[in-house]
Parts: sequence; structure tokens; C-alpha cells
Amino acid sequence: MSDNSYISSCVTRDGSARLIFADTTSVMRYRSSLEPMSDTAMAVMGRTLTAASIMGSMGKTSEEKLTLQIRGDGPAGNITAVSDSYGNVRACMDDPTVDLPARQGGKIDVGGAVGSGSLIVMKDLGLKEPYTAVCELVSGEIAEDVTSYYARSEQTPTVCALGVRIEPDMSVSVCAGFMLQLLPFYDEGIIDLIEKNLKDIPSVTDMVFSGMDDTAVFDTILKDIPYDPLERHDIEYRCNCSRERYHTALMSLGEDEIRSLAEAGEPIETVCSFCRKKYVFETDGKTILD
Repeated sequence: MSDNSYISSCVTRDGSARLIFADTTSVMRYRSSLEPMSDTAMAVMGRTLTAASIMGSMGKTSEEKLTLQIRGDGPAGNITAVSDSYGNVRACMDDPTVDLPARQGGKIDVGGAVGSGSLIVMKDLGLKEPYTAVCELVSGEIAEDVTSYYARSEQTPTVCALGVRIEPDMSVSVCAGFMLQLLPFYDEGIIDLIEKNLKDIPSVTDMVFSGMDDTAVFDTILKDIPYDPLERHDIEYRCNCSRERYHTALMSLGEDEIRSLAEAGEPIETVCSFCRKKYVFETDGKTILD
């Protein structure tokens, strides 16, 4: 397990498939330190931000940004993760204290916390409007929902695995995931090999917890399949909030609402949902001061 979170990728030598692996443990540890979180919430958020990190890293240009949003009717509420094209990510959720009983076998009930609803992917490609795709959640377990998204919206055969391991002291010992995708004009023969390998592998959390790095994970998933490593780089939790952004947002409110806030005579406190940083704005009785 690396001290720093990182993302790594490879491609089979015949160009049939690509595999992306992300160890987001330190990212999720940092995120869980920002506010009180239950183990259920950490599992939900960890899976979501890991998926967003992997998906965002697949962008074609350095300016692209990807937002993955889970809108379910479960007690967790909406979960949002935003990634840049390098896999740096930030995330938030409506109820970070949601706490459900474990399922049979001691598994955290991520699907119960998420419930039924929609998975939304927004890609900011630098155009006037972002590309947006909406798919129905199939399980609320997130990995299965991401797999379904690629099958339905991008017609790309995909296997996604995500996992978070929470210790009894509420610390995050592992947060990781991988995504395996078939590429255009793939060799049909590779499918049987991949399916055989996937049946035999441990969970992604068990692999990382046992000390396996990206190369060991690739060797396990792509056993007997020649591959070439591509890129590996560190990733981090990265929020882009600023005082200027929040002031602009406040000033975009209607004139009546701005006047009402200012006339109250009390400082206005805003809190970033992603990093919990507070921004306080004074008023002069007429408007909101910068």
C-alpha cells in the first residue's frame, strides 16, 4: 500500500483492453478527517470518489473535468465527486453521518444507504455546455452502477471494482478500485481469459490490504495476457473553492434576497461542501461586502 494515493494504467499488448487501477487510501483518509463520518458514509464516499478519479483520468485533454453524481432515495442523499483529468478529486454527500446495520457477512450496506435513483456523469470538455448522461442505478453499490453506465451510455464493455476497508477504530485502511475496459476492435479470444482471471481474484480491498501494488494487481487481473504499463502518477484531494467564488455566488442572488441578507446586519457565513472551509462576509445594511 502506497503512502500517497496514485493512479496507474496499462494496455494489453494486442490493444484489446486497458486497465486502470487507483489506490485512493490517503485521499479518503484526508476526506474523512474534514468532518465526522460514519463507516457507512465513508464506504459510500470512498467508492464514489475512487470511481470519479478513475473516470476523470480517462479524459482526452488536460482541461477536462468529470463530475460523478449519485442521486438516490436512500438516507445518504446525493453524493457528488469531481475529478480533473489527472485523477485529483474532491467529494461531498448530503448526510456524512448516515449509519446502517451491516449486511449479512458483515459487509457495509452501501446499496441500502444509496437506494434507488440515478447515476449522472457530466463531462466538462471546455464547450458551452457539458456532456451529460443519466442512467438508472442498478444496485446502489456504485461499481455495478458505473459498469452499467458504460454499457448503456458509451457502449463500452467494462468491469469496475471499488472497495473501502474501515477498521474498528473508524480509520480507513484501504480505499481502491480498478476499471477494465475492452477497446474497439478487441480480440474475441481475450474475453475468456479475462473472465477466467476475474473469477479467481480476491477483492480489490483484499489485494491492496495484502500489500499488492499496481504491478501486482495488473499481473493478477491480466494473468497470461501480455500487457504494457502506461502512466503512473500521484493523485490528491483537491478543492478549488475560494473566497472570490463564494462572493460571486452570493452576488448572483436576486436583488431582493441580497438586500434582505444585508439588512439583517449579521455576517454571512458560507461553508464549502467539499473541504468544509468557511468564508465569512460582512454586510453594510445594503449589500454584501467583498
